[in-house]
This record gives sequence, structure tokens and C-alpha cells, in this order.
Amino acid sequence: MRFAVDRLDHLVLTVKDVTISASWYQRVLGMEVGEFGPHDRTTVKFGGQKINLRPVEATQTEWWTGVAGGVPGTADLCFIVTVDAEQIIAHLRDCGVAVEQGPVAKDGALGPITSVYCRDPDGNLIEISTYGSLD
Repeated sequence: MRFAVDRLDHLVLTVKDVTISASWYQRVLGMEVGEFGPHDRTTVKFGGQKINLRPVEATQTEWWTGVAGGVPGTADLCFIVTVDAEQIIAHLRDCGVAVEQGPVAKDGALGPITSVYCRDPDGNLIEISTYGSLD
């Protein structure tokens, strides 16, 4: 039987320090910090999705499924926001987060987007984008 994927529910990032990463995603991207599971694992939520934050030392335990040897800083994530690129840049600067690139025109899942790039505390590339062009 064939099926089609409806949406992304969650993803898992391997991080050096769960507290620092959770705080960054809450402060910079406005995500809600929460806990889940029997081992009080940490997650950050936004909309109908979440990011589970897996400490690098937990990649070898039986209570974290996934790839053994996960490496912090190897993800490249794009988040869609509802403000323009100038507001994204101003917010990042207010948070003390360096802008690596942008605004630049890119192609999103639903069409043209304008993107601004930065890095999270682990070095993951974070693309913050808004639908529309640079016009």
C-alpha cells in the first residue's frame, strides 16, 4: 500500500548543551520549551511541530532512538516567519545573533522566499525566511 506524507511532526537535533540550545530557540525564534518522555527530555515547540533536543552524550543510550554518534552543528533548518527580512535582521541583532547572509532570494517549498541566515549555539545553519521576493 502506498501513502503520502502529510507534514513534518518533529525532528531531533543533537546538541552540546540542552539548556543553552533550548534557551536560544526560545529567545531568538520564540519557541516554547517543554519536556516529554520518561527521562524528562527537552523539546522546543512551534505551530504544530517540535524539535527534540538530544544531548550529544545521550546518543549512546537505549532511551534515545536514532543515529549513534550524532554530531552537533550538522543541521541546516529553514523556518518560515510572517515578518519581512529587515525585521528578521533587526530581531537577530537585538538578540546578539550574527547574520551570516541575507536577505537573499531562495526557493521555498511553496515558491519564492526571502531568507536570512544565522547559526544556533551548536553551529547549525538556521535559515529564517518569509514568503515573497526581494522586490
